[in-house]
Amino acid sequence: MNEPVTRILDQKTEPLETISPRATVSEAVSRMNERQIGSVLVMEGERLVGIFTERDVLTRVVPNCLDATKLSVSEVMTRQPITIAPTTTVEEAMMVVSDTRRRHLPVVQAGRVLGMISIGDLTRFVVRDQKRTIDDLIDYVQRS
Repeated sequence: MNEPVTRILDQKTEPLETISPRATVSEAVSRMNERQIGSVLVMEGERLVGIFTERDVLTRVVPNCLDATKLSVSEVMTRQPITIAPTTTVEEAMMVVSDTRRRHLPVVQAGRVLGMISIGDLTRFVVRDQKRTIDDLIDYVQRS
């Protein structure tokens, strides 16, 4: 768990999903549904300007009966998302997720987005790490 989150990024095969702040909420939701993901990074060129999540839809669009086909992502996205550095450990990232109740953490270095870590990515990594430890212990005990 003291591994940096870049270990998780290295294992990810899917491309990072981004969207323009001028895209409609409907376009963003369609893309998220298509890719079966819970968020997209909102980018202006190479600059991260926000994150658009399922929670944004449920707390800002649906209760206000807003027209998702006319509403831009920039109007309802989460601005200034919580980000982590590539040197952040998996354990530290888990604490950020728990403490801030966020499910997606962009990994940013010197203003450049390197990728995104989800709570699912973190959980899978921890489970694999624990399984490896258990297997090593079983192997050790059986050889002794």
